[in-house]
Amino acid sequence: MRAFVVALALALAPVPGVAQDFEAGLAAFVNSDYATALNEWRPLAEQGNALAQFSLGFMYHQGQGVLQDPAEAVRWTRAAAEQGHAGAQANLGLMYRLGQGVPQDFTEAARWYRAAAEQGHAVAQLDLGDIYHYGNGVPQDHVEAVRWYRLAAEQGNAGAQANLGEMYSMGVGVLRDYAEAARWNRAAAEQGNSFAQMNLGAMYAEGYGMPQDYVTAHMWLNIVASTGYRPAVAARETVARRMTLTDISEAQRRARVCMASNYQDCD
Repeated sequence: MRAFVVALALALAPVPGVAQDFEAGLAAFVNSDYATALNEWRPLAEQGNALAQFSLGFMYHQGQGVLQDPAEAVRWTRAAAEQGHAGAQANLGLMYRLGQGVPQDFTEAARWYRAAAEQGHAVAQLDLGDIYHYGNGVPQDHVEAVRWYRLAAEQGNAGAQANLGEMYSMGVGVLRDYAEAARWNRAAAEQGNSFAQMNLGAMYAEGYGMPQDYVTAHMWLNIVASTGYRPAVAARETVARRMTLTDISEAQRRARVCMASNYQDCD
């Protein structure tokens, strides 16, 4: 499940004074001075500024500077969403999907996710892909799920890249293509996505989409196993039984290098 959208970068500045007031609130928010941020943003939100409304909704959702209040979070988020703010639309979709501050309603979730996704919002595209994949609030449609996953993946969204890799691996919504599965899993794995790292390790172990390589398989599985994920531990040990001690030592060295490089030096 995707997290609430937290980006509060300045995107709307209809009047210089409004922009300055919002920036003052943003500077305070970044410095964890939530009371000042609230004082700067609330008047703007009450005047109809969508970015301030979005930001106020986030503060009520998180309980930052105010008591956590899901209903107030929905109220301000909806006000921004109805003005076309894509981040607010994505967050409102999540609120309906989870039933936070509103009764759970997958149809409404899909509606708001779509509004944001059609504006190019990558997280909403990923979530709309999930909606179609599982058939929540819309007829199940794996082809449509792939379409939205791909749009988000091409924007660099790691979750969408991992999901798209899985769709190619399973042949769901697309023709099965292990090479494409490996490509998208690698893109996500290099961003630290554990699901993709696990899948990439399994693909190297079996030689799906690339030459079989136990050392690289062990490296990726060992990285995921370090998080305590027990299936990764079991998969790593299964691969290790096919390897020499020298190969295991090399795989462990590569895992250290890979993690130290933030997954950029993993070959």
